[in-house]
Amino acid sequence: MENLIQVLEDEQVQYTGLLELSTRKTDYIVAGDLENITKITDEEGLWLSNIYRLEKKREEVTADIANVLNKDVSTLKITALVEMLAGRPEEQKRLKDAGDALSKVVRDLKRINERNQELLDHALQLVEFDMNLLQAMRTAPVTANYNKGAYNTGSVIGTGNRGFDAKQ
Repeated sequence: MENLIQVLEDEQVQYTGLLELSTRKTDYIVAGDLENITKITDEEGLWLSNIYRLEKKREEVTADIANVLNKDVSTLKITALVEMLAGRPEEQKRLKDAGDALSKVVRDLKRINERNQELLDHALQLVEFDMNLLQAMRTAPVTANYNKGAYNTGSVIGTGNRGFDAKQ
């Protein structure tokens, strides 16, 4: 049980570091600072590598606990383990606290990442709008020609001698 508690505490530390990075990333996304966004994304990769390693270790420890308790590992949850430790209140409290802290930081990280995703989607929409606007400006038709005196020297699109053609 001590190994599981330690792994959960280590995971919580790693997720907290990742949360801090994601929070800083929000500021860079808002500012449009691509250089720092790239740096933070690289740093996140290192944190995620550590988290992945700890996840594997937690799976191993949980499988060992399930074997000892003769339980199915897929149904073995932290809340069930906390209940099983009723006779050992100190370990029970540490396990519960570690599980609660990990759950909280993961929820916070999920919320921040969803907000960052929304900000990135919005920024992408703005870039697409700007690109479409620039493209439309480049291919816009000439509608009228004026001379120095501001008199129309050409025809304007949509005007002419004919009126509305009801047959079309």
